[in-house]
Amino acid sequence: MAREVWRDSADNEAASAVFHFFQQLIDRFSDNRPVMPLVVLQAADADVPAPVDARVEQIVRQIHRANQPRRVPLKLLEGRGPTPYDAALDMVRTLTEKPWETRGGSQYKPFAFPRSRLLGAIEQATEAVLRDPDPGGSRDQRDERILEELSALRWRAGRRGRGTWWSALRESVRPETFVGAVVIAVLGVLLGEIGWLPTTLVAVGAVLGLSVVRLLTTSAPPLLWLRRASKWFATTSSLAAASTGYPSDGWSRFSPSGSWRVIRARAAVVAGRVADAAAGDAAAGDERSRQFHLELRVQALLEDLRNNYRPHAADWRRGKRTVPPVVFLPTASQGNGGIQLINAVNNVRSRRSEVDPLLLLASLPAAEILRHTPPLPPDPPPVHTGAARARYEDWVGHLSVGQSPTATATPAWVLRLPLSTAQLTHEHAHAQLSTERVRRTWVWWVMSRTTVACLVAGALLGTLLLSNHLADRYCHGPLTDVNTDSVRLTGPGGGDKECIGVATTTKVRFSEGNDLELDGAGAGITFDRIERAVAEENASIEPGDKYVTLIYAGPFTAPSPEGTRKALEELTGVYLYQHHTNTLDFSVKLRVLTANGGQDMLQQIPAVKKIIEVAERDPSVVGVVGLGRDTTDSPEATALLQRAGLPVVDTTNSGGYLATDYSNYFGLAATDQEQADALGLIAKQVAGKAGGKGRPRALVLSRKLGNNDKDRYTVEQRKVGSAMLAKSGFALSEPVEYSLGRRSSADLDRPVQQICAADPAPQALYFAGRVEDVANLMSRLAHSCSRRPITVFTGDDLTKARLDASTDTTKNVTLYHTALAPMGRGRADGFYGESHQALQKLLPEGRTLPRLPASKPYEDPLFASGQSVMSYSATAALYDAASHGDAVNSAAETWANLYAVNLRTMPTGTITFRGFIPYEAQAGHGLDVVQITYPDGRSHARIVCGRAAGARALEPSGCPLK
Repeated sequence: MAREVWRDSADNEAASAVFHFFQQLIDRFSDNRPVMPLVVLQAADADVPAPVDARVEQIVRQIHRANQPRRVPLKLLEGRGPTPYDAALDMVRTLTEKPWETRGGSQYKPFAFPRSRLLGAIEQATEAVLRDPDPGGSRDQRDERILEELSALRWRAGRRGRGTWWSALRESVRPETFVGAVVIAVLGVLLGEIGWLPTTLVAVGAVLGLSVVRLLTTSAPPLLWLRRASKWFATTSSLAAASTGYPSDGWSRFSPSGSWRVIRARAAVVAGRVADAAAGDAAAGDERSRQFHLELRVQALLEDLRNNYRPHAADWRRGKRTVPPVVFLPTASQGNGGIQLINAVNNVRSRRSEVDPLLLLASLPAAEILRHTPPLPPDPPPVHTGAARARYEDWVGHLSVGQSPTATATPAWVLRLPLSTAQLTHEHAHAQLSTERVRRTWVWWVMSRTTVACLVAGALLGTLLLSNHLADRYCHGPLTDVNTDSVRLTGPGGGDKECIGVATTTKVRFSEGNDLELDGAGAGITFDRIERAVAEENASIEPGDKYVTLIYAGPFTAPSPEGTRKALEELTGVYLYQHHTNTLDFSVKLRVLTANGGQDMLQQIPAVKKIIEVAERDPSVVGVVGLGRDTTDSPEATALLQRAGLPVVDTTNSGGYLATDYSNYFGLAATDQEQADALGLIAKQVAGKAGGKGRPRALVLSRKLGNNDKDRYTVEQRKVGSAMLAKSGFALSEPVEYSLGRRSSADLDRPVQQICAADPAPQALYFAGRVEDVANLMSRLAHSCSRRPITVFTGDDLTKARLDASTDTTKNVTLYHTALAPMGRGRADGFYGESHQALQKLLPEGRTLPRLPASKPYEDPLFASGQSVMSYSATAALYDAASHGDAVNSAAETWANLYAVNLRTMPTGTITFRGFIPYEAQAGHGLDVVQITYPDGRSHARIVCGRAAGARALEPSGCPLK
């Protein structure tokens, strides 16, 4: 319920009746926008006593007081001026130039009067010219001087001279202004998004832009013809007759020059009339000019008020202003200009037939007679009687005033309320009058400055929070250029966050800043440089070139740079084949994207999901290379890719179950079972040569699985190792497990002591662990089992292990392992030399790589681990299937074509999947069986036997022991 803000008693019956009627006019305005009259109160009897007549004026003032605290826009006018014309004009200027009464706030912001300000500028320019007249100047020269003065005023009343860049700059960026606060807030958000230098450039551009806008808006006339006031001035029919040389249809928002001519012509006419009105004599022409000036001013006032209540405005002003503007004339008479003002409003309304919201309440003294403006004197006859053209020109010049209904008996828009003496004298003491505060509508709350400021502040805060969220969530997460293909996830065991996913933009590089270098002849080439080289090859593909895209997925992140060596060497192999393909100008180019599966590939599920998202958007993606670590997530990752229709050519994952369970899986590495079978050929001979009674003893040493390990490889190795030892003739002891200590290092002290102290002591040990733990194992065996000969078998490829001089060894320990890349059995056809030359190009000019051995280059540490060779071969196989027939094949076609791949001249032999049957074990992978001994305290490696990729299985006779 609205709050009551004013209460008083009615002094008489007339006061009560007029009060309730007037309040209904105000309060009903929000419901149906009734036509607002010019209400005139007057005593019905002309000879009422002065005290009774004064009560009419008191009614006007009481209603004014009643509405002051209501948020109703009010104005109490008192005419001032030497003549009625000056007094009426002063009241109009008061309405447009001075603030209206809005006690206790307002429904909306103050009224704007742009049309009235334009006329005020013309008046100001005219006044300045009249103060310094040119005695010899003609009327046209006077009008031209007025236009020049208008240009000096920039067509704005009260503004002298041009705006300056410094003032525009200062006013545009003041922090206490709304725009200044928004600019500062936006710059604060950008500072965290794009850095200080781009933010500084944006700030300078924004400040200059705001300064230019402010200078233009305050320094008309660059865009004067487009303003609402200028359009009204150029198109209003009231001035059409006065400027027939430039009719209203000459204005167009698309024609600045034509519109400007119309505006200047009409401004000259108005300025001339204003100058004539200010001449001061009583000539008939001056009276016409005064009436023209007053009615034009009233017309501008009413047009401005209509615009302040205009529907469909962007600020919803009509929904915010639910009460009309109210003007009070406590005493209107011929002498104070009140009656002239009422007549002027009536004339403009009658002439234009337009409804405006102005509500006026006036009181007339009883002796006054409300009549029209006195008829103007008759026109003087032209100099030459009968000159039709002269009469026409004179008629046109007076047409604007002549359209006013001065000859009618009653003003049409005036509602005269005669108050009888009985009504004015009958006491009404017990009649209570009250008013209630006008409520602000919901539109005000929704579209108010406070709401907009809160929305902007909320939007900026939300933008900042969203920006922080995106930066924390995604690897490249600026709000304006977010890339959702790679996300930041917490590392294993709650470690540092890792960037997981696909690098589909050059802004995301998983190895950025990683200075880990290639070994041997590749020294000087860093991980960071290899990843950039892949991006450079991608960029070399021209628009219109045919290309296919493969995604390499590997462990790009680790607690230390050395832990990323596998990904470095595998990506090097992928790059080498990409460079080979694109350099030889094959008809189908090769594009490579990188995907990070996290430390030890423990985040491969989210990485695979991102790979699938990229493939769904990019039809050129034909498959995945890598995923070369067997974890508990490997089955789900392969299944997800299978459902997405993407084949996988794996590098070093030896899980044999993947090929039997998933038809999209193609592995290049010998499976765990194949490796165990090869080691079994040696194990049988070791068991046969073991002395002592009964079957020789053996056991399996495996890594204890933790919550974050996801290590399926250990489980598979434990199973195949146990079966292999038993099949080879060993009696198995209880398996022993070791755990990981600080910094993920193997804690082997107690397990090895337990093994070496066993009675009977084991002659063989199958190590079902990871290659990174082998050096630690050999050192512990050298200390604890130095007097007991022991043979160690391990399924992991130790060619990538670093058994250097710091590793403690003993001649009683013999180590056998398999190598997944039998490079000595392949037909490389220049692969090693070509690869070395390609890597040489990645160095800065003037630097060179170490020389590559001419004999057996695959033994150089650059290639010895076999990681780069395996990924090179996997990339070649996938590309061959994707570009079959020198055409771009889809992922589904690539999947089918993989069964027909037959690459004979590869570093490890023949890479082929011919004869492979989906959901059955794959065979024919290349491998070597390597023996490592320590006769002189240093490791000596010897290949016992092996087979090239694509060759027949090993026979026992092919793997003899010395």
